[in-house]
Amino acid sequence: MRNVDVVIVGASLAAAAAAKRLTDAGLETVILERKELPRHKICSGILSPRGHRFLLENFGPLPREVLHDPTWCRGVTFHFPSMVSMSLDFFGGTTPHLHRKYSDYWAIQRSGAEVHDQTSFVGLVEHSDHIVVNARKQGEDLQYRARHVIGADGPSSPVIRSIYPEYPEQIPWFFVGQKFHGIIDCPLDREYFHFWFNPDLGHYTWSHARDGQQIVGVGFKSGDNFDAKHKNVVRYLEEKHGVRLDPHTSHEGCAENFGPSLINRYVFGKGNVLITGQAAGFLNIIAEGMSCALHSGAISGEAIVEARLRNRPVQEVYRKMIASEVRRTTDQWNPLKVAFGMPHEADFRTALMGLSWRERRLVVRDIWRFIVLYKEFKWGRQIVQSALDRLSNGSYTQQRWI
Repeated sequence: MRNVDVVIVGASLAAAAAAKRLTDAGLETVILERKELPRHKICSGILSPRGHRFLLENFGPLPREVLHDPTWCRGVTFHFPSMVSMSLDFFGGTTPHLHRKYSDYWAIQRSGAEVHDQTSFVGLVEHSDHIVVNARKQGEDLQYRARHVIGADGPSSPVIRSIYPEYPEQIPWFFVGQKFHGIIDCPLDREYFHFWFNPDLGHYTWSHARDGQQIVGVGFKSGDNFDAKHKNVVRYLEEKHGVRLDPHTSHEGCAENFGPSLINRYVFGKGNVLITGQAAGFLNIIAEGMSCALHSGAISGEAIVEARLRNRPVQEVYRKMIASEVRRTTDQWNPLKVAFGMPHEADFRTALMGLSWRERRLVVRDIWRFIVLYKEFKWGRQIVQSALDRLSNGSYTQQRWI
């Protein structure tokens, strides 16, 4: 049995950030990754300015090999059924277009942690002063004895399933898939990430350029037909935007846990097991999870260091420290913050006010119709309650956290 201070499950950006804080504090840290590194990661790769700053400050300048082409993104363009479009430039200029297979590996390597790839997390047993982590590598059973465990293993987190077996049944699941097309003609500006507020297309629909191809992506509740949804989007793009594409060359998809950030229903673990990144529920409004993964991952590492220094329960410390990231992320979905504040890294309000009165009315109508698409999940009342909590208390209640 291997004895270490911390085991991190998943070689993600959240894991790299957590590991960097832990190794800088002198804690022996092992990262377990079930795939061989560098491994493929399904992701748009469009990083926010805040995430870019974190990488620069903690890991240094990004090498060219960790970027797609185009290597950068200027901002986001929102498209509406009324055919009004709004382009929002990121504050601070362009941001990197990460190739997650190599950017994650680069960050993991620079974290200072020991990495055990092709090693699958199987389960854990928590004792009073340590945790036994069971794993498997190429058919061989392995065990690690650690003071703390961090689950940084994505939406379908096996670590969450090991401590809260019932949790996956308590939240709605979505499928997010994207197909890659050769380009015949694409008027969509390749400097932007394009998003459609259109309930007829799906719960989350996007497109952007990558490595000489065009990605067409769609998200929808689990159980719907991916191919049918995708064909509908491709047809719409051609009819409404003049986008003509070759048949797709490849496709990919994954399950996503949309929802926790909207309704302040995060899961942060229990005992000496911490959950972070998208596994915990962090997701920005354009479904960019990298920046909040980096920051929440760093906080999980800092919480372990602080808890050991102060001899305090790590959950108590983590939940106090993570409240700042909850505010920043959930503010992006908070209707009061969107209307009267500036929670995003691009100026939605200024872009909206730059439209004519008629266009503004159309945009507000289209956004409302899009929001209604989520009515079946009964999130509306929970979003309003979270917004009122934030208004009255200056923060979001921890009572909803798991």
